[in-house]
Amino acid sequence: MPPQGHMHELPIQPRGLFWHEDFITPEHEARLISLFQTELQWPDRNGRISLHYGYTFDYKTFGLDPDIPYKEFPSWLQPLIPTTETRPPEQVCLQYYPPGAGIPPHVDTHMAYDQLYALSLGAPVMMQFRRGDDQVEVDLAPRSMMQLTGDARLHWTHGIKKRKTDTLADGIVRPRADRWSITYRWVREGECECGDVDLCDVAQRRIGIEKEKRSVKEMAAKAAEELASGGG
Repeated sequence: MPPQGHMHELPIQPRGLFWHEDFITPEHEARLISLFQTELQWPDRNGRISLHYGYTFDYKTFGLDPDIPYKEFPSWLQPLIPTTETRPPEQVCLQYYPPGAGIPPHVDTHMAYDQLYALSLGAPVMMQFRRGDDQVEVDLAPRSMMQLTGDARLHWTHGIKKRKTDTLADGIVRPRADRWSITYRWVREGECECGDVDLCDVAQRRIGIEKEKRSVKEMAAKAAEELASGGG
């Protein structure tokens, strides 16, 4: 069982970034990566790929998709769930990042989700946090657990740039390699009251702004069509 409850806030902007170095041991990490590579069925496509456990996010309603059944957490995932919250997460997403892959800058929807944690496995990578003209890079070390709260969770976007290397603060250029992440999401009880009309879907809805909404199934069907036609 990994050590729990040893999160400390990083002394940087954005505020609200909590960190637990070496959430699991290198031996535990190696066992997990072997399992990921040999025992899991991943989507057959290039780039960043994902597997969902618990409930699935619905891009049509920005909530949990009622049409996709709950998928029980596998035995390997159970010991990796943070115990710093009062209940287990409703959704967990395992992602694989091949070298060079990234994820666009985004804020996880305020409407559906409250707390957000992420465990990094495999190779390190630089994550960018941005608000306006302010940008901060955080080195996501393997085996580290990160919690996003407050400003880091609500008012700054986070993402990983598509590139084959990361340049560190000391000028060293570090090649990227295979990386996995486990993201944990808790369903929000009540509505977000942050009022950030740039990033909060609740605040946007209240003033009549609608986003493009596509369900997981629709996106999967579109991806299958593109693959069959040789596109994308």
